Amino acid sequence: MPGIEPAPDVEQASLEELLFRLTRQLRSRWREGLDATHADLSPHDARALMVIGRHAPVRPGVVAEHLHIAARSATDVIDRLEERMLVTRSPDPGDRRATVIDLTAAGRQLASAVRAQRSKAAAEHFEALSPREQAQLGALLRKALAHTDET
Repeated sequence: MPGIEPAPDVEQASLEELLFRLTRQLRSRWREGLDATHADLSPHDARALMVIGRHAPVRPGVVAEHLHIAARSATDVIDRLEERMLVTRSPDPGDRRATVIDLTAAGRQLASAVRAQRSKAAAEHFEALSPREQAQLGALLRKALAHTDET
């Protein structure tokens, strides 16, 4: 098609292109699995649910930071999750002017199911690699991320 460059062949692709393609494929698999099991939960809301579960009780600003979104957008996401009775808001014990978010029992159950589905999709994606290769890839990615976090 004119104006659209074809994706580089895997053998010729740069490291950057390979990582972008891999990330897109993983997100696509996760989204497909999410649609099949929890069609009414957007990927964005699912990620928020997992962040809240990992850090609960957590302030809305922390959710925004982890999702790389504006605080107002985090409030909208939390509102949707609260309407579905997946999270609760309560006063922050350290600062009554602030609120903290926590998962309800239904929220914990759904977050667990979403995590399991995400892990399953990743496992299927990486099954072409041996356990040793997976460990090596993980170590290399951790090293690159640690270097980036330091700068």
